[in-house]
Amino acid sequence: MAGDGASFRALLRAVNAFLRQRRYRTALAVLKGFRNGAVYGAKIRAPHALVMTFLFKSGSLREKLKSIAQATYTHSWNLAYFVFTYKGLMALQSQLQGKKIPFHCFFAAFMGSLLVFSENNPINSQITMYLLSRILFGLSRLAVEKGYIPEPKRDPFPFVTALVWGIVLWLFEYHRQTLQPSLQSSMTYLYDDSNVWHDISDFLIYNKRTDSK
Repeated sequence: MAGDGASFRALLRAVNAFLRQRRYRTALAVLKGFRNGAVYGAKIRAPHALVMTFLFKSGSLREKLKSIAQATYTHSWNLAYFVFTYKGLMALQSQLQGKKIPFHCFFAAFMGSLLVFSENNPINSQITMYLLSRILFGLSRLAVEKGYIPEPKRDPFPFVTALVWGIVLWLFEYHRQTLQPSLQSSMTYLYDDSNVWHDISDFLIYNKRTDSK
């Protein structure tokens, strides 16, 4: 047993020494990017899938758990694969041109997305919409920083959020089919299901869709 412990410590020292070598740093960074993408994807998707599945999906417990596991795996794998591809292409371009330039990151992400996120499924759609909302804010701030548009004298957030809520509820009421299914489910629960009840049980305790006929 003592010999096994000594062998393990020697192996651990050898691995740590390898990880500290600068010549392998770029390749190892790509591998760690894959690891971090997988972990982050699982952390983000698992609780979201858990809540949405038990709130809005019907079926047996086994079916629900399977759905959660599949969604978590897909998100985790896609993000890991994308980070691996992006960092690999960034390293390759830098190696070929001898330096890093801004276009590299756009090209690497563009190609990585074509490889990983091109399938139109609920998870990829959610990721894309999440990023779209943030780049709109980011581009707006960049336009102000660069002087392309004047800096607002008052915080524009109240107007922006009012505009967003106004548009999304208009779409929900009159063009519901244009919204993503999970958003439709959430809004149906909030705005449609709250119009229906039969007694105190489905007014305060239960929602009509699962407990009332």
